[in-house]
Amino acid sequence: MAVLLALGAAAHGAPSADEAEAALSQDADYQAGRAATKAGNPALAVRRLEAALVRFPDAADLHNELGFANRKLGRMDAAFRHYERALAIDPRHRGAHEYIGEAYLLVGELAKAERHLAALRSICLLPCEELEDLAKAVAAYRSARQKP
Repeated sequence: MAVLLALGAAAHGAPSADEAEAALSQDADYQAGRAATKAGNPALAVRRLEAALVRFPDAADLHNELGFANRKLGRMDAAFRHYERALAIDPRHRGAHEYIGEAYLLVGELAKAERHLAALRSICLLPCEELEDLAKAVAAYRSARQKP
């Protein structure tokens, strides 16, 4: 019986990226994690998002959300690890580029933030919110550094 189930699963193959994204968006832990982030509860967000990660280890959006929640908790190593994983899965993930750029500004790494700003400039052929937000953050960082 197990062999027949395995053969059936192999015949259907892995879910498409669209199917995996749809499944993630319907996942109760993912939804609760995003809601906790929006409600300003990053500790709860991390718990719920990590529960979803067991089922969706290769979801760029999930890693991006985990990076954001960890950054809000000041867990910069974990934040960078999740942002980098999101970008390894999807090198054009606009949200991950924005958030990792902002995280680099928090740790004083302007040059690394600017690399992600440049990536967004090449990804966003039309103006996009992520590009605008990171550009504003970089400008504010530069301005704050120039003040005595």
